[in-house]
Amino acid sequence: VTVAQFAAFADDAGYARRELWSSAGWQWREQAGVTAPLYWQKQGGDWLVRRHDQWLPLEPNAAVIHVNWFEAEAWCRWAKRRLPSEAEWEFAAAAATAPGNVTHKRRYPWGDAPPTAAHANLYGVAGGTVDVRAFAAGDSAWGVRQLWGNAWEWTADWFGAYPGFVRDPYKEYSEPWFGDHKVLRGGCYATRASLLRNTWRNFYTPDRRDVPAGFRTCALD
Repeated sequence: VTVAQFAAFADDAGYARRELWSSAGWQWREQAGVTAPLYWQKQGGDWLVRRHDQWLPLEPNAAVIHVNWFEAEAWCRWAKRRLPSEAEWEFAAAAATAPGNVTHKRRYPWGDAPPTAAHANLYGVAGGTVDVRAFAAGDSAWGVRQLWGNAWEWTADWFGAYPGFVRDPYKEYSEPWFGDHKVLRGGCYATRASLLRNTWRNFYTPDRRDVPAGFRTCALD
């Protein structure tokens, strides 16, 4: 979802329309007094975004970031879309195809070759979010672009254990956060490529807006 697409939601009173928000999301919005994405402000009818010590015009085709899961959910209701499940995201990123069947699971969206600056907007490439149409070399086998880089992507699912999960000695890494954190995938412009693979899971509580997280969506059935 781009900056311009999210701005259209905000301009259509998206933050004031109760019907677009879940009960938990509306409670968060009311308590936090939120009326726009973090670091945005209206000035003379135009949206500006805070970048370090400056207020700058929005880049309309850049990936929107610093929106939380509740905001992503509300945008989806407004647009009549939905967030992908974690499994759908991973299938789009990792499944390689042949006519009529899936052949194997890729380590990276584009294949098994290590990432380069041509594949994704990760750490050291652009220093911020870029146009969502960029990095065609990183497309998945299904033609899905920027599954890696630009923004961490919220998914619909709560973070939980996979079947057969066994905790390692560092129990604080994942187990304490099962059930109340949402899963994010894909990395952002500040993520090192060496950290990631198509199966790598990130997780935050749905109210977090301080992280460079955005989202992509799916059509409703």
